[in-house]
This record gives sequence, C-alpha cells and structure tokens, in this order.
Amino acid sequence: MAKDKTGSDKQITRPGAALPEGTPVSSRSQIAEFLTAAKSIVPGSAGSGRLAFALDATMSRQPTWDSACKLQAEMFDAVGKTGGLTVQLVYFRGLGECRASRWVDDTRQLADLMTRIDCRGGQTQIGRVLRHVADEATRKPVSALVFIGDAMEEDIDKLAVVAGELALRKVPCFMFHEGNDPAAAIGFREIARVTGGAYVRFDQNAASELAALLRAVAAYATGGRMALEKSGAPAARLLLEQMGPPKGKPQGGAKRS
Repeated sequence: MAKDKTGSDKQITRPGAALPEGTPVSSRSQIAEFLTAAKSIVPGSAGSGRLAFALDATMSRQPTWDSACKLQAEMFDAVGKTGGLTVQLVYFRGLGECRASRWVDDTRQLADLMTRIDCRGGQTQIGRVLRHVADEATRKPVSALVFIGDAMEEDIDKLAVVAGELALRKVPCFMFHEGNDPAAAIGFREIARVTGGAYVRFDQNAASELAALLRAVAAYATGGRMALEKSGAPAARLLLEQMGPPKGKPQGGAKRS
C-alpha cells in the first residue's frame, strides 16, 4: 500500500493507470474522515498472521449495511481476542474509490473505522482489491483474504489471472457472497477455487453462521490449516471441506458447492 512521507494511507490506484482528471468520487469530507482515522491507528508488528478484510461498499449493499457492519465488528472483536493477528481493512465504493487502512493488531480501531464508511453508487472493483493484496504479499506474506460482497461486474478471466498470483503467494481467498446474484456466484467460486480458498453464500437470516465462518477464517490466518482441524467446529469443517485436502494428499471426495 502506497504511503507518503508521513505514513498516511492513500487511494489504491489501478496498475499502470490513474483515474481520469475530474472523475467524481465520494465527498472529500468523507475521504478526509477515513484518512484521519486511519492515520491514528498504530500499525501492528508482532502478529504471526496477516488477514486482509475487504468489503464491497457500493450502493447495492446499503439495505443490509448496518447489520453487515455489526457482524464484521463482532468478527474483529473475536480476532482481537485470539491475538497474533494483524488485519488490514480494504473497501471500494463510488466511481474509482478503493482504499486500505494500515495493518493493525488493535482490531477495535478497525471496527470503529468501518463505521465511518457509508455506501456509494458505483461498479465493483474486485480486481483492484486482488491486485492490492497480491502486491502486499510481495512485501510480506499475507495469510488470507476475506471478501464480502453481493455482485461482480468485472471480467472473470482477468480476475482469475490475479487470483493465480495470489495462489502462487499462498493467499487463499474466502469469498462471502451476500444474496443470489448468479454472476457473483460464478466469479466468487472461481476466485476461491483458484486460490485454494472457500466460497460461502449467506443472507441476513444466516447472520450467526457468517460470524462463525469469519471467526474460523481468523483462526486459519493465525494457526493455518491445523487450527481449523483442531477446532472441530461446524464452520471450520465447512471451510476445510471447501478448501479440499492439503497439497500432496489425495482428494477424499467432492467439494461442497
């Protein structure tokens, strides 16, 4: 993630391209508020795992945004209690806005930062999220990427190329799909498959299941596959089933869709 001399977080830009001059984005006051809060977060350094947590904050998610933020805040709280994990919050919304916080180990600050984000109209920017995390992983290993969204409006073949880079860097993508959009289901499943992660669809009637799955991902990010195997919880078993057997071991059965 690019920083200026003061260490401030910046807008994530497309590789090799800049936004056209005059492109309308979210209000300057909203962006300034996010950046001010991000600057106050103290970066983590001692964590044994790094988890990128990405959100689609486009307008289609507005009806469920408050409940989603509550779930995600609970997940951050659970992560904070496990220790040994640093988290980076990434989100996109509006016309060309895609931002990331610093890597932090005080997840309460991230939960507070998340409440400052509101939904803005615009298309999905999943490719920029994947590219950003791939770039982060070149500098220091990233344990996993969690993405929560309800749509995909990008070329899946292009996304699969970047997903392949994440696979090479051993960054599984856990794709949590809100709603029933068929294009999103196909795209999210493919990203999960390529990276060795997992795809799970949820709705607001499955809030507790989502929270359990997010906690399972946090356990994976800190303790790897062994942590999921030791857990024995239903959410951990679901992720293991989706992820398939460890490399080098035979496939024991069909993956759950």
